[in-house]
Amino acid sequence: MAAAAAGRGGAGEICPSHRVLRFDNALRRLFCNPAKMFCPYVRAGMKVMDVGCGAGFNCLGLARLVGDEGTVIAVDLQPELLSILEARARKAGFSRRIRTHRCEADNIGVSEPVDFVNAFWMVHETPDAERLLRQVSTCLSPGGHLFVAEPWFHVSSEKFQRLAGTAGGLGLEMVARPRVWFSRAVVLRRNGDGCSA
Repeated sequence: MAAAAAGRGGAGEICPSHRVLRFDNALRRLFCNPAKMFCPYVRAGMKVMDVGCGAGFNCLGLARLVGDEGTVIAVDLQPELLSILEARARKAGFSRRIRTHRCEADNIGVSEPVDFVNAFWMVHETPDAERLLRQVSTCLSPGGHLFVAEPWFHVSSEKFQRLAGTAGGLGLEMVARPRVWFSRAVVLRRNGDGCSA
C-alpha cells in the first residue's frame, strides 16, 4: 500500500524493488532479527500480516514463529517482490505458512481478522498513513498487536509521535517502544471489539 511513484522512499513514494533487496542481507539479520523482535507478540498457530513485506525479510521470521498451524499474510504493492518472497518461502519450506497478497496503492485489501500486524519501514511510503492504520486496526483481533517501525532518517520524532497519536484515536493502545536498529518503533495493542470489516 504505497504510492506508485518510484522515488527515494519519502512520504508517499514507494521504495523501488532493487533498493528493497539491498536491505535483505546477513548484516541486517545481526542487528534486526525478526524472530527476536516479534517473539514477545507472536506465537505458534497465530494468523499474522506483514504489510509492505517487500521480498520477505520479516515474513520468513514470522513464519518460523507461527509454525505449521499458523499463517503469514504477506502484503505488498510490487508483484516482483511478492514473486521473490514466494521463491524464498518455497526454499525455506514455508509455502504453506506464507500467503502473498498484492494490495492497491490505497487499500491493503485484507479484511480477515489477524492476531498481529507488522508494518516495518513502510508507513511513510503510503499516501495516507491514517487510512492504512484504520484498515489495519479494523482487522486486528481484540488484544492483537501492531508493530510499527519507521526509519529515523525518513521520519522525524515529531511525525512519528503524531502517527502513534493517530493510532491511539483508532482504539490502539501503545504498549511498548522497542529499540530497533536505525528506527523509531512502537507496539500498539487493539482494544475493543477488534475486526469490524
